[in-house]
Amino acid sequence: MLELRRHLNTLHALIIRDLMVRFGRHHLGFIWTILEPMLLCTGVMLLWSMLREPVIHGMPLAAFVLTGYMPLTLWRHLQAPMTRILRGNASLLYHRPVSHAHIMLARGFLEFFSTSAALMVIYFVVTTTGVVEPVADPGLALAAWLSAGWYFAAGGMLIGAWTEYWEPAEKFIQPAMYLQLPLSGAFFMVDWMPAYAQKLLLLNPAVHCWEMFRAGFFGDAITTHYDPVYLAFASAATTALAAAAIYHVRDHIQTTGV
Repeated sequence: MLELRRHLNTLHALIIRDLMVRFGRHHLGFIWTILEPMLLCTGVMLLWSMLREPVIHGMPLAAFVLTGYMPLTLWRHLQAPMTRILRGNASLLYHRPVSHAHIMLARGFLEFFSTSAALMVIYFVVTTTGVVEPVADPGLALAAWLSAGWYFAAGGMLIGAWTEYWEPAEKFIQPAMYLQLPLSGAFFMVDWMPAYAQKLLLLNPAVHCWEMFRAGFFGDAITTHYDPVYLAFASAATTALAAAAIYHVRDHIQTTGV
């Protein structure tokens, strides 16, 4: 219990430090961690609403955009900031309680909770104003959001370790994320695709995140394809790979003089 408390205290201190370093005491400070994803999602919802019909494949366009862009924001926030994160925070490792995993977990928790808070605020606004209907299955939607957070965070930690092993890797992260975007499930439903394409798309664990989230949001009004066991297995496997990579990257950082 004491060991767990020590880890939690270390994570708490690192999260506060990240907030202060990134946002300081000015320019809206901590609030910006919530406002930034809110502004992105709201802007896209308004733009799509002006350019397209209000209903897409039987789903309200605003709700479709909300359920597409908020998991997309979570994905981006949990993976993009992880490039070279250990190298950028190497000075923290001189403090005995701080480990490589603490640095990555602190950033991951910060990004997850800020994006989750943005989702709750946006959801409250759009449901109270009648723009979007209330979520059909809150339990399933929550499970999907947590599952997405786990899978994306594990991938982010793997990215963090990879960019320490091979410095040029950080140049490929953003292009790789953009290339994955059309196949992620953010802008389509698996059921819209031909049968052969459905099987291929469902090999991508990220697609299950979006399908499961929309299943919770829309309920029986739409047809979804997802496997929570497959998603959990993929998340666990990615977590194991990330943990092994982080463990071995410690020596690499030390031998490079950081």
